[in-house]
Amino acid sequence: MSDHGDDWLRLDRRTVLVTAAVMTGVAGGAGLPVFFGLAGGMPWWQALAWVMAGAVVLIVGGAGADYVRWRRTRYRIGPERAELHTGLLLVKRRTLARERIRSVDLTANPLLRILGLVEVRIGTGEHAGGGESTLELDPVTRAEGERLRRELLDRAVAAGPGGHREGELAALDLRWIRYAPVSFVAPLLGGAAAGAVMQVSEWFGAQGEVIDWTADRFRDTPLVWTIVVLAALALLSGVIGALGLWIEMWWNYRLEREPGGTLRVRRGLFTARSLSIEERRLRGVELVEPLGVRLCGAARVDAVATGLVKDDDEQRADHKTLLTAAPRAAADAVVALVLRETGAPTSTPLVPHPRAARSRRLRWAVAVALVPSLVLAAFGLLTMAVVCAVILIPLAALLALDAYRALGHAAAGDYVVARSGTIRRGTVALQRGGVIGWTLKQSWFQRRAGLLTVTATTAAGDGAYAVYDADEREVLDFASHAVPGLLEPFLLRGASLARGPEGGGG
Repeated sequence: MSDHGDDWLRLDRRTVLVTAAVMTGVAGGAGLPVFFGLAGGMPWWQALAWVMAGAVVLIVGGAGADYVRWRRTRYRIGPERAELHTGLLLVKRRTLARERIRSVDLTANPLLRILGLVEVRIGTGEHAGGGESTLELDPVTRAEGERLRRELLDRAVAAGPGGHREGELAALDLRWIRYAPVSFVAPLLGGAAAGAVMQVSEWFGAQGEVIDWTADRFRDTPLVWTIVVLAALALLSGVIGALGLWIEMWWNYRLEREPGGTLRVRRGLFTARSLSIEERRLRGVELVEPLGVRLCGAARVDAVATGLVKDDDEQRADHKTLLTAAPRAAADAVVALVLRETGAPTSTPLVPHPRAARSRRLRWAVAVALVPSLVLAAFGLLTMAVVCAVILIPLAALLALDAYRALGHAAAGDYVVARSGTIRRGTVALQRGGVIGWTLKQSWFQRRAGLLTVTATTAAGDGAYAVYDADEREVLDFASHAVPGLLEPFLLRGASLARGPEGGGG
């Protein structure tokens, strides 16, 4: 059978050692609370014996299963296809056409780095079910991973305009760490830390003692101040966690343009990551400004590209981020370098939207802010309802005004630019050639106000980027000129909107 031919390669045999080490850690983490639980009802040495026996079964079983996987796994990179055969009882044979491969990402956790190994993930970026659009080689040597990445992504491309250099486009600046505490990660990590304290104390049967100890510390403190202090402590732990997470994710960061037209992002302190994007698959960029980061004058840069892996694992990762939160000037410079432009399209002046768009946002914001107050009033909590309204309504109005100021769109050279959002403001610069259709939406309220939402559809990035609540006639003219010939067949002569209440082009 061809599986055993000379051109078929195996994974690195040290995968069994890696699995045994991981199972040892799992056994230790799970065995500790089990030991304390058993020790309460039997002699400690018997509890230890049971825990050790379970640990041995777990470690040996995990290592044995991985040995079978290693023995039954082969891969081959041919002139036209990348192939992977694996499985014992259920044999899986996957093939990817080389011309459809869009990404080859290398990842190495601390244990793999110590052994000089990497996990290679080869993807087409298609929405195939069950991971059929990816091949995972876990693990191979670092040298083999680099060879695969170069071989599979080395495709010649024509040099773009602007004469931008190859090599390093951006590198880590340690001053960027100041943006980590103002991200939304900090409060999330703070809440997770508080939950972890309660969970661990429950494992050891000490949750009641922890609650009593905390209550004793605040026995003579008013309830409001108790909540404030506990929230501040949780936030402080979240800030520390956000700083640590930033260091782990972005240490040794470098953005490079390699010969053959590939953008490569390398980063990571303990877990090293290498992410590659072919420039010929790049359809633009998105400048993302979360609220806290934006208040500090910073932004991050995400790629808008076809062929990025979109399964569940990759959606939880930052596989499209080209630059972490950095000063706006640095982000604009990276945008220009990545797009091979003399200036960043995302910094071009945008066409403002009508005041009717502001009124719509104010009405929606106030209506949403009133909901908690109405609920409290319905339960007879009038004082709390008034306090809630006094706090939430002005805050909602400020966010609505900020959302209105963010609205804008423009045509900048070869790019369509659109901006929106307040909690997460995004400015996307999308290549005109990457727009494959327009979707027009207009509610009854928008029609009365002369507003229209136009969405550019594309095969890249999120798949759709909207221009919200723009002037009806102006935005149709904008869309028509941005991609000539795409929208006109769907427009009625002498009318400003496509046929029917909703229309689309493409």
